[in-house]
Amino acid sequence: MRPQTLAPNPSPNAARASSRPRAAAAAAAAAASPRSAVAGDKLPAAAMGRMHSRGKGISSSALPYKRTAPTWLKTPASDVDEMITKAAKKGQMPSQIGVLLRDQHGIPLVHSVTGSKILRILKAHGLAPEIPEDLYFLIKKAVAIRKHLERNRKDKDSKFRLILVESRIHRLARYYKRTKKLPPTWKYESTTASTLVA
Repeated sequence: MRPQTLAPNPSPNAARASSRPRAAAAAAAAAASPRSAVAGDKLPAAAMGRMHSRGKGISSSALPYKRTAPTWLKTPASDVDEMITKAAKKGQMPSQIGVLLRDQHGIPLVHSVTGSKILRILKAHGLAPEIPEDLYFLIKKAVAIRKHLERNRKDKDSKFRLILVESRIHRLARYYKRTKKLPPTWKYESTTASTLVA
């Protein structure tokens, strides 16, 4: 039998040189694609939500370019205003009111119908929540974790998560005091936090 001859292995330098044009072409295509441009624009906005996690997701809803009310929507602004105040009197938060109007009444965007956002309408009627909504739900989460830790004292992971949640609470509180949405004397205390979200 004739001995088989193996093809010589290409040198590492040659392989590296051949892969360079492909890598450059891939990078150029990624830079030119609109998807990567959109992703790059959204990254700074997503930083707060993923401060304490490894996630790099940038998915979010996109508002329509046309900001006027759709032609098929016949609900007058006065009725929308009334629905918002009625829901707020039942104890619903601005985001919950928006979901209610969208799902039950087919109102996609309150601002396009009334010219004002939900929170501004609530402020005009004196029905705005005392604590901003994002801060309220962070406090609610911290209270739930503390109740869990009272029953499960050895849960070290929950203890660590509580530290992260409370650091976000203090961070948001500083911002809202600076923008005068909270009084300068407002302070988060874990002992009295449950009364804030009762």
